[in-house]
Amino acid sequence: MTARSPHSGKGRGLVVLSGQSAGAGRVTLVGAGPGDPELLTIKALKAIQRADVIVHDGLVSDEILALAPPRARRISVAKRKSRHSYVQADIDRLLVAFAREGLDVVRLKGGDPFLFGRGGEEMEACRAAGVACDVIPGITAALAASAGAGAPLTHRGAAQSVTFVTAHAVGGETPELDWPALARANQTVVIYMGLTKAAEIAARLIAAGRAASTPALIVENASLPGERQAPTTLSGLGEAARGLKGPALLIIGEAMALAQTNLSLREREGPAPERAWEGEGLQPHRESQPALNGSQQSDVVTPHPPKPAPWAPPSPYRRGSL
Repeated sequence: MTARSPHSGKGRGLVVLSGQSAGAGRVTLVGAGPGDPELLTIKALKAIQRADVIVHDGLVSDEILALAPPRARRISVAKRKSRHSYVQADIDRLLVAFAREGLDVVRLKGGDPFLFGRGGEEMEACRAAGVACDVIPGITAALAASAGAGAPLTHRGAAQSVTFVTAHAVGGETPELDWPALARANQTVVIYMGLTKAAEIAARLIAAGRAASTPALIVENASLPGERQAPTTLSGLGEAARGLKGPALLIIGEAMALAQTNLSLREREGPAPERAWEGEGLQPHRESQPALNGSQQSDVVTPHPPKPAPWAPPSPYRRGSL
């Protein structure tokens, strides 16, 4: 199998795989979260740092990719709207082929692998090929967008449920959703990949019975330094989407009236603290192994947390106290 791939952002090359089994390789589907490296889980960080190959989406930030060891081959399979560097079937074959070479393969996805991330398809491909496949969940963008705006997705008296939907269907058409169900009051509807269809989505919800005055919020680049928040109403959703390029979420529901978008995060919280991977807790070091393509060694960040104090059970549970 021959596949096109960029390596560590330094041009494009060829990946030539025999496809023959060379040992017990495995694939791990890892949720990279919404973009902020501090929102990675510890388990995700460990998987990234032991990877031989990282097959990543375009939404995975350079800061997160920098956490990989220098020996790891990085392959971008970015998908932006209709511009795909690889079709899904090619990605599936790539993962399987690398694992059959005996490599530890991390499929690094923005958000969570199982929430509009096509992780299920990749897991099925691995299972069909007899390749071990694990899944590490990630923080989906909706949670970061909600937290950043101070607008909860569920809120007593305003939102008793939350529904995640995608506005992207095969061929780029708007999917046939259950619009009457989504139009019910006192719920939050989060729409992924809906920025370019914001006006159509609003029209469909209003036609299905959702009040035009329902609060709404668009969040672009959730959790990242360039995050933008556009508060509006359902009737103004299309207008608010103009000028935004994405990636962005549309969030519709009564609880969005709580959004604090009049101040930026920096203004609300003061100067941002030094990031952990630049200060205490994560220290760069150099690995002795060269990168797979023979490039020079480079810094990789690994955790060096302070040693915890010895643990002792609470007094009621100490030996002889029961």
